Amino acid sequence: MMNRSKQKPADADLPPPPPDSSDYISPAPRVSVQMFCVAEATAVTSRAAAEDRRLAKAHLSVHMGGIAAAIEAYHKAPTPNVIVLETEGHSDILAGLDELASVCDPGTRVIVIGTAADITPYRELVRRGVNDYVIGPVEVLDVVRSICSLFSASEAVTVGRMIAVVGAKGGVGASTVAHNIAWHIARDVALDSVVIDLDLAFGTASLDYNQDPVQGIANAVFSPDRLDSSFMERLLAKCTDNLSLLAAPAALDQVYDFGADAFDSIFDTLRMTTPCIVLDVPHQWTAWTRRALVGADDILIVAEPDLANMRNAKNMMNMLKSARPNDRPPLYCINQVGMHKRPEIELRAFAKTVESQPIATVPFDSKTFGTAANNGQMIAEISANHRAAKMFQQMARRLTGRSEPKKDSFLSPIIKKLRRAS
Repeated sequence: MMNRSKQKPADADLPPPPPDSSDYISPAPRVSVQMFCVAEATAVTSRAAAEDRRLAKAHLSVHMGGIAAAIEAYHKAPTPNVIVLETEGHSDILAGLDELASVCDPGTRVIVIGTAADITPYRELVRRGVNDYVIGPVEVLDVVRSICSLFSASEAVTVGRMIAVVGAKGGVGASTVAHNIAWHIARDVALDSVVIDLDLAFGTASLDYNQDPVQGIANAVFSPDRLDSSFMERLLAKCTDNLSLLAAPAALDQVYDFGADAFDSIFDTLRMTTPCIVLDVPHQWTAWTRRALVGADDILIVAEPDLANMRNAKNMMNMLKSARPNDRPPLYCINQVGMHKRPEIELRAFAKTVESQPIATVPFDSKTFGTAANNGQMIAEISANHRAAKMFQQMARRLTGRSEPKKDSFLSPIIKKLRRAS
């Protein structure tokens, strides 16, 4: 159970302060959530939280009246999966919770939004079945985090992290970047990962990983009624111990026109079993590509240092920031920097236009990248010390929220010997 407050409490019974707002928040599953607010400001914030992508599958309704309104409502109606209650500070919250318990269905989870004036010990709230406690006034992310953490903290439910990689323009090497990052996530971050090649007509993931799977994502998207964990497992091609591939057919025997939600069931099914999913998103603007990007936990845009890429990257960044106001902004990297005889926009000017710095600038090296592509290998397999390989490793750690491991200093062996001697 995740316990939080918005400030460090003096009372040891109160929960610890919240993590930083940039911390990863797993999306909530399909659940019903009913909030009973006291303050109008809390109601406004809660309605804004209902629009957050991580609560897209949850049905969140907002009511006024606090705990008294909740008790009255559940005398006549069944309780939802989650109840969120705002206290009034001077009211007897424990008595209210006891009365609520008499009309509450088993298994319902409860979140309490309190005030700094509350004097109820946190341990007493826990004894009455409260799953989380937040000190108001709350912000949008407080509401989102509290609801989502009820399920991500459960050992029975695993919600995988989804990373989308897309090119600002065709031919910028976004697929190569995506495949190398996924490989490093599996090897260096040691997360079980799946790469999904969403370019069904021209995907290259199977070539880059030297795989020739008979089945792949086409079997899943055209068989929505069969989707479950076992079916998805049979479609995956094993690339390494920790890395699997849901390959594209790369065939032109049919047209791949999809609705906006065509891939939702695939993503949902894999999220339940896979800690990390990397989407190789093709450079096309359709309802489903936009939905995949907006629904991802983290986004990496790959661009080259020219005018069209700069314009497209800025447009994509602006759109995604607007569609995901409670997420950290999309990240971007600049690929194929230093191509011979090609005029390039200076990185400083590119970053000024896009209004953020790239997380990496990958150098152009036609020989190394060409050899890797033709051999079905990653850059680190061709040259472990290559500058690009180190950048892919750094981006893998950045996108998964894993910091670089600390390096031992030259005094470490001496310190270890002294500790053993003592």
